[in-house]
Amino acid sequence: MASPLRQIFAFSGVLDSGDGEKDSFALVEHAVALAAATRATRGTLETREARPGATRVCYVPTAVGDAQAAVDFYQDKFAGRAGTRLSVLRLFTQPSVPDVAAHLLSQDLILVEGGSVVNLIAVWRAHGLPRILRRCWAAGVVLAGASAGSLCWHVGGPTDSFSDRLDPFTGGLGLLPYSNGVHDDFPGQARREVYRALVAQGILAGGYATEDGTGLHYRGTALHEAVSIRPGKRAWRVDPAPGGGYREEPIGPRPI
Repeated sequence: MASPLRQIFAFSGVLDSGDGEKDSFALVEHAVALAAATRATRGTLETREARPGATRVCYVPTAVGDAQAAVDFYQDKFAGRAGTRLSVLRLFTQPSVPDVAAHLLSQDLILVEGGSVVNLIAVWRAHGLPRILRRCWAAGVVLAGASAGSLCWHVGGPTDSFSDRLDPFTGGLGLLPYSNGVHDDFPGQARREVYRALVAQGILAGGYATEDGTGLHYRGTALHEAVSIRPGKRAWRVDPAPGGGYREEPIGPRPI
């Protein structure tokens, strides 16, 4: 039976952080907080008791080829963190746990690294993760991630996995029936313009874009709220307009 607690937190990390400004880990902490709150509720639904123990977080660095530097970063961040237990699922050169489904279903939060969404999905499909992750979502495990780890839950979005010119990616898991634009205000690429053009042309379905430091919290398949760690940043709803073009609506995020 599907849990009423299906949640996804999809965000754009901070690509340029100045002195005294929050960095992307503040968004990770928000995802952990969502999972911690959901853990108690899942326990109530399943056993009528709160689930004891630490909040279990599984970090999945597939999109960066399981780079050791990325793994080290998160292990350092979570080291000694009270109330949280981190594990890492590597898929290169073989899965790092004996039973991938059992391990992921035992988690409270699955945190997916950014990087190449095309390579991410290809490797996941080879290892059967799309079906497993859908089961996790239905069971109430919070799914989260930045950039590629945001795009993957949607039907697709613009990607630089093939080249810097940004190409349409339409092979997402589709847990969320929307397209997704990440780093919508990034000055180094025309991400905003490309995303809206692809929606206007019907290459991508309508969906949501996030500026850096901003995340989308979905409950089921509905957007519950947008949040941001950066003042002045926004999320956007983007849809094809009748007769051609696109229409957009800004979404003011809740500061966190």
